[in-house]
Amino acid sequence: MRIDTVFLFDLDGTLVDSVYQHVLAWKEALDEEGIPLSVWRIHRKIGMSGGLFTNQLLRETGLAIDPERIDRLRRLHAEAYGRLSKGVVPLPGAKELLTTLTENRIPWAIATSGRMETAAHNLVALGVDPAQVPVVTRDLVKYAKPDPDLFLAAAARLDAPIEHAVIVGDSIWDMLAARRCRGLGVGLLSGGYGTEELERSGAVRVYDDPAMLLEHLDEVGGRR
Repeated sequence: MRIDTVFLFDLDGTLVDSVYQHVLAWKEALDEEGIPLSVWRIHRKIGMSGGLFTNQLLRETGLAIDPERIDRLRRLHAEAYGRLSKGVVPLPGAKELLTTLTENRIPWAIATSGRMETAAHNLVALGVDPAQVPVVTRDLVKYAKPDPDLFLAAAARLDAPIEHAVIVGDSIWDMLAARRCRGLGVGLLSGGYGTEELERSGAVRVYDDPAMLLEHLDEVGGRR
């Protein structure tokens, strides 16, 4: 029996070069709230859910973060990212990879921990219309990464078993979520995490960026 493969993609750091814009936007939001956190510590949290981000923030700063402050941080981050996103561009090979999958009739979808208010900027840069392509954002699920909800919802949008999914992401949070939902995790180095970190979190293959993944698409079940 033939198993049809589908591809589920993270967005930030996987298809678009936006990780550091998010880091700086969070830094701006945290500074506005008087919360001291180094840039490198923020980077380590990009890709996880806002709730987990907040829990880790509590542990690292010892500050009380009430629901009102959480909402302000989210809004401040979104506003800052809206300004910084003007510099966001697709990662090398991203558009070509998606085009190749489409031409070969391999279904694909996007699953991002970002809310649509920030993801929309990236989708425009990538040339993806969420009215035409399945896009699952944080707004649409109960829990985000490292919980598997985003990827499960994206697979459901493609009407495909999650076990048939190649889940492509740039962070350990993507790989942990892929492992939890029994998808095949493929890591990219384009978000700043290292090969060993991604492999320890569950990646079965690691490539530099979408261009390199496209060159090796047959290794992970794609057919060119």
